[in-house]
Amino acid sequence: MAPSLTEMASITLPGSGAPASEPELSIEPRIINGEDAAPGSWPWHVMLQTSNGHLLCGGSLINENWVITSAYCKFTTSNQVVAGLFDKSSREDDFQILNISQIFRHHNFNLRTLYSDIALLKLATPALFHNNVSPVPLPSLSDEFPPDIMCTIIGWGKTRIHGSDLPSKLQQASVPLVSMAKCRKYWPNINTRTTICAGLNGVSSYHGDSGGSLVCKRNGIWTLVGILSYGSKTCRYCKPFVATRVNAFKPWVDEILARN
Repeated sequence: MAPSLTEMASITLPGSGAPASEPELSIEPRIINGEDAAPGSWPWHVMLQTSNGHLLCGGSLINENWVITSAYCKFTTSNQVVAGLFDKSSREDDFQILNISQIFRHHNFNLRTLYSDIALLKLATPALFHNNVSPVPLPSLSDEFPPDIMCTIIGWGKTRIHGSDLPSKLQQASVPLVSMAKCRKYWPNINTRTTICAGLNGVSSYHGDSGGSLVCKRNGIWTLVGILSYGSKTCRYCKPFVATRVNAFKPWVDEILARN
């Protein structure tokens, strides 16, 4: 009997992440030296929060019923998804607060190592699409994104390494993709097939909300290339950050959506 997609994924996707003993591992959500995004410029980006409004993680709408994010984020079905938000201090934002009905963390996810750091959230009610709320396209299995192209990360995380304040407005930052050969010099134990690295552009280090998007343009269209996972807590200026490579997990995503 042929293996199911889940079985195939468990064979071909041994995981992505860093060793649990890595002393420099940081999963704190932040974008350092980013800038305010323009309202509505990243309509798929969502904020995962507690019922009292505490930031948990970022995420991305992939259709009206589903959000893709990091498996590390400690969300439950009692948490909420906020779509269409740009300025948390404004009462004019046309945002939506959505409940979560089901959570699907990848079956190979390991909390200690951050292997297979990817999860899907099914919304209890569909998001209503308009100019400020719409999905991000996923890459195909064969799509390639070469090193050194400039991409973008998005998030609500801290804007200073030692700061505690969160920004009022959604942040963005441009980052170059880093070759896996170069990335492995900094993170020698990562899985090069299921992760992607970015940063090291000599200007600043960037690390957006865990679970947020690393997007790159393909044929003029922003595409979800990575899900932000971790970076270095000791040297954000001289180490790349690591994201889960979305197209490596495309069969798993397709299966979960088809079955649920």
